[in-house]
Amino acid sequence: MSEKTEADTQDTEANETGNTETAAAETEGTEAKVQAPKKQNPIGRVIFLAITAACFAYLYYRLNGAAARESLPLTEYMSQVFANVAWVPWLGLMIGYSLFYFLVDTLVVTRALNWFLADIKYKDILPIRASAYIISIFNEQIGKGAMAYYLNKRDQIPGWEVGSVMLFIMFCEIFYLLIWASIGFVFGGADLPEAFQLMPVISVCAAIFLVLWLLYFNGTILPNNSFREKRILHAFRLAKPWHYISFFLLRSPALLAAVIVYTTALNLFGVEASFLNLLPFLPVIFFAAAVPTPMRAAAITFWVILFPENEGQMAAFGFVQHNFFILFNAAIGLVFWRRAQRELFA
Repeated sequence: MSEKTEADTQDTEANETGNTETAAAETEGTEAKVQAPKKQNPIGRVIFLAITAACFAYLYYRLNGAAARESLPLTEYMSQVFANVAWVPWLGLMIGYSLFYFLVDTLVVTRALNWFLADIKYKDILPIRASAYIISIFNEQIGKGAMAYYLNKRDQIPGWEVGSVMLFIMFCEIFYLLIWASIGFVFGGADLPEAFQLMPVISVCAAIFLVLWLLYFNGTILPNNSFREKRILHAFRLAKPWHYISFFLLRSPALLAAVIVYTTALNLFGVEASFLNLLPFLPVIFFAAAVPTPMRAAAITFWVILFPENEGQMAAFGFVQHNFFILFNAAIGLVFWRRAQRELFA
């Protein structure tokens, strides 16, 4: 009897080992399929090109109209706009803001990685985040993907785990901007364009969605649904409400600094603005800046729409403000590039 039991046990262990190996082989095969290059769908590119063309057509129409009212050719009108800017104070202001944003942004990424993956030091994330800014010239989300690749190569952290944290950061950034746009609406709603009257509806819908999202990932609703088990959603399964609150608190100094900086910069461009004016505007414009249009055309267009009485100044302001920020951040990345290369290819 004893010998039979031992034989059965050995057979069971052999079967389990075989099943484990089969599952591992299937997993590797699945990952290989996932990692296999896919043919890019041109629809997204066509849509963004169409958005860009519409933005530039709108800007030309508005600027040409403003120049005609001044009885000037468009080039001379815009030359006068640029000539009246206090460039030296503006440059110092933007350099300081870009450096401050870099430090806050790196802190947010570091804390998110520490929450869900590993204890990685702030100073070790600095070159990763800075180097990703170079790629972010083309697309911010691609820059986050580059960070996932970097950490996978340098610290052997599975790419899907880092990708999950980057997805968590992008998700939180949307709600962080919505919260500040809602706060801005509360304080300045009466003076905002009519389109902002939709803000309460958007805020309530977003709040309901976020509550349902949290309840879903902690298993309170749809407990048997397997979608939450996907590896790319790893960070969301681990996230607690305090993680979302902490993200908002950590990221908010960058937006509050932006309100001060952008208000001051507008005045340097000859446009009167107050902090309360910009508080609801900036989150919306930052949403537009995230749209991958060349030269941040969508964000520039929003400035002209939101300040229709100063078309030339706002077009110039939007162009130099957003593109300087992107390019200066890339310059910060170049400072850290050698260190990043050493750590990546050592």
